[in-house]
Amino acid sequence: MGKAAVVKAFGDIRAALAVLNAEVDGSGSVPFSGADPLAGLVDGCLEILAGVREVEAGFAALKAKAAVGYADSADAVAGPDVPVRAQEMAVAAEIGCVLALGPRAASSFLATSYAVTRTLPRTLAALQAGVLSWSLAVVMADETASLDAAGAAALEAHFLDPDAPDPARGCPVGQMPAHRFKAKARTWRERHHAESIEARHAKGVADRRVEYRLDQDGMAWLSAYLPAAQALAGWNRLTAISRAMQGPEECRGMPQLRADIFADAVLGSGATDAGDTAAGTVEGTGFRSSPIRAQVLVTVPVFSLLSLTDEPAMLDGYGPIPASMARDLVAGGAGSFYRVLVDPRDGAPLEIGRASYRVTGPMRAWLRMRDGKCPFPGCSNNSLDNDADHILAWAKGGTTGISNLGQPCPKHHKLRHTTGWKPTPAAKNEPPGWISPSGRHYASEHQDWEPPQWPSGFLPEN
Repeated sequence: MGKAAVVKAFGDIRAALAVLNAEVDGSGSVPFSGADPLAGLVDGCLEILAGVREVEAGFAALKAKAAVGYADSADAVAGPDVPVRAQEMAVAAEIGCVLALGPRAASSFLATSYAVTRTLPRTLAALQAGVLSWSLAVVMADETASLDAAGAAALEAHFLDPDAPDPARGCPVGQMPAHRFKAKARTWRERHHAESIEARHAKGVADRRVEYRLDQDGMAWLSAYLPAAQALAGWNRLTAISRAMQGPEECRGMPQLRADIFADAVLGSGATDAGDTAAGTVEGTGFRSSPIRAQVLVTVPVFSLLSLTDEPAMLDGYGPIPASMARDLVAGGAGSFYRVLVDPRDGAPLEIGRASYRVTGPMRAWLRMRDGKCPFPGCSNNSLDNDADHILAWAKGGTTGISNLGQPCPKHHKLRHTTGWKPTPAAKNEPPGWISPSGRHYASEHQDWEPPQWPSGFLPEN
């Protein structure tokens, strides 16, 4: 049928779109609910959004296959006399014109399309089934690009195959925003990359630098590419000092405070002494800063700490870091860094309970280890700013134990107590999920705890 079949298929799709638009506009032939049309429309719109997401994923898979099919056919038609680079540019230009993409975006789209259709079969299947969005497929392609075929297949299986030896737990990948999946995929890749993280980190350290980039409206960016421990400690300390400066008389928000304190430190005002030993006055505020240290958790497998293995450690708020960096942080007596040794059997923290309302410092630390971030769907707020919140209220009989605590960020803590959003029960190793005002359940992300690596000759007994 050829073109006739394509024309008919798109005609049917346009007709279906007209029907769905009428339903959203409330002008469909039959209301979602005769008893309560408004409540029915609320639920109906959510159903349409969920259906659109699935259909968009299927169309993304179709676009990828069509792009690759066009590129392969165009290459064959062009013949061997056309230079390879010129043919690649010609193909990308055609795809860019059809999809209204710039040259760089078109080339990137074609490269991802090849990766998804040729080397990531589970990703392609998930797209076609409407389970995975294109933005998530892009993350999968990016995170597997530096892996060999076996490594790429293992990463795919971990996140997309429920029958894998050690599948990802908690919120399914298809229900995460792309930035959250990228964080989890990066963590897995850092742990399982064929090249040692020590070697890759050494290359990164050699590339450390400060960059200056112009922006609009008389502004510019000043940024530094640093080892993760230094960058995270600096960010957390800026946050801690800024939080201490907030109050009724302070009109600046957190982003402005961080920027002002950073600028004062770089320009040599002495407001934030690099050695954390002196106090200074933050220019223009009259505030004399104290030597605040921002707590940073470093989860170190015990054998790695003893130099018996080189298994990566986990830096809270960042992800895997080289074992050598973790050993230096611990051995160097860095006052801002708190060592957390994990259970060698499964790599997970333990339950901690308490018979009073107050949440202790160690319990907050375990919450940070369990959740990693605010547990609200899609939120990336690092746990430094988050609140310890009783899931079942203390006044209603709730206990102050890890299994009855969450650590939502201030924004989502307020959302919980002012709207119909409610957390679901937690567990000692699982953050709470959430139930929306519409009654839909959204699973939480779980930390991908893995049993620590045992050194040669120290295998555990069964």
